[in-house]
Amino acid sequence: MTTGGGTRRVLVTGGGRGLGAAIVRALAEAGCDVDFTFRSATTEAESLKKELTTVAPSRRVTAQALDLADRAAVEVFATALEREEYFGFVHNAGQPYDALAAMLAQDKAAAAMQVNFWSFTRLAKSVVRGMIRARRGRIVAIGSVAALQATAGNAAYAASKGALISYCRTLAVETAKRGVTVNVVAPGFIDTDMMAPYAAHRARMEEQIPLGRFAQPGEIAGLVAYLMSPSAGYVSGAVLPVDGALTAQLGIHR
Repeated sequence: MTTGGGTRRVLVTGGGRGLGAAIVRALAEAGCDVDFTFRSATTEAESLKKELTTVAPSRRVTAQALDLADRAAVEVFATALEREEYFGFVHNAGQPYDALAAMLAQDKAAAAMQVNFWSFTRLAKSVVRGMIRARRGRIVAIGSVAALQATAGNAAYAASKGALISYCRTLAVETAKRGVTVNVVAPGFIDTDMMAPYAAHRARMEEQIPLGRFAQPGEIAGLVAYLMSPSAGYVSGAVLPVDGALTAQLGIHR
């Protein structure tokens, strides 16, 4: 993925496994150089780098351990980013927290907010300055349909993703005249290891999705790669559900 400005370099958080790894693959295969972070997926990150030396041998792919729940570590990483130039930034890393609103543990809710929202704002602040100088750039945040439709037990997680949406839409307005686009991809249920705790309920969950199945990681990653492409230059401030029509339907069935 090159233009007159040269190869496009993209930063991806949470790229070691699952959806993040699919995003790294899609971007590398589309011609981007990709730097990605991971928290604990050291083995998976090394395997992904090795895989991409074969699949996309002309692309540079790097990996760095980073715990986005660690505010001090995020600050150090973000400060270093200010010396770098990126065309794109994808905030994929996320932390779930399920609890009824009346039963929230504030420390756990705050931890989810730090990973899902606050770390994004700090990293985006660092990379967007270079994008503004270059008068081009793409930012994509991975949100969730949980922020669009209420589900019992999802208050804290949904709030963190809702904050992400509001922030991204504002950032899109603020940076548009500088050639920067900002969008949110809001997946539904994705067939990754994160869904393992719900394995016993999967059949019932899929029955409630109009398309009748969970998404494959590549189906989300393909949209992210599109948003980084020249064809998506006029897409900004959008929230794009990728959920098999789940949020399009009423929750009550006859």
